[in-house]
Amino acid sequence: MLSRLKLVPTLITIPSLIILVWLGVWQLQRMDWKADLITKLQERSTMAAETLPPGDLSIDDMEFRQVKVTGRFLNEAEMFLLNRSLNGNPGLHVLTPFQRDDVPGSPVILVNRGWVPFDRKEQDTREEGLIDGQTTVNGIVRFQRPITGLQHVFLPENEPDRNMWYSINSDQMGNQIGMPVPNYYVVDGNDAVPGLYPVGRQWRLDIPNNHLKYALTWFFLAIALGVIFVLYHRPAKQGSPSDV
Repeated sequence: MLSRLKLVPTLITIPSLIILVWLGVWQLQRMDWKADLITKLQERSTMAAETLPPGDLSIDDMEFRQVKVTGRFLNEAEMFLLNRSLNGNPGLHVLTPFQRDDVPGSPVILVNRGWVPFDRKEQDTREEGLIDGQTTVNGIVRFQRPITGLQHVFLPENEPDRNMWYSINSDQMGNQIGMPVPNYYVVDGNDAVPGLYPVGRQWRLDIPNNHLKYALTWFFLAIALGVIFVLYHRPAKQGSPSDV
């Protein structure tokens, strides 16, 4: 049996157990989400490219679908997604509004043109990669993801006035460029940009799914904490040094 519970260890242990178990359950939910994500990506990214429909799209039907769209990059309105890496090298992604020519009256869409190192952020360091005039983009459709869980704690807020973006937000970005944009963006599949930058095709087909391992780690820590708590409160045996 346990001896009388001590107040301070109990007040520390119970909330800690709740948090550890919650983190484990959250990782199991992330595991299911990641498995579905990988299946969709692998299946849809290998389908033949289709012409991008106008207007908002359904995430269930269109995410990761290969599409093609013709129009013009609005290079003067570039935006930068920070803290993006390529092969371990830090940098950012260039997000450029794209005026469609293939479907009259279609709204401007956002195109993630790809990765550049921090020292190539300014346009005068990568002038060859600025595509002027009509061009066709072939890529995959992605959607803005809600910020959930620990992302609320660790992901900084976007700073539109400084053109510093940590997550894609179509409403904020539409306000920034002065025109509405739909609920998706296109990741450019062009990996042969003049002058090298931006480096396109920034998606992976071999996404790891390690969330079960993470979940088991949190559950193990919860069990270990519970065992320590129980052992701490076990009454000392008769005749032990603590009884002297």
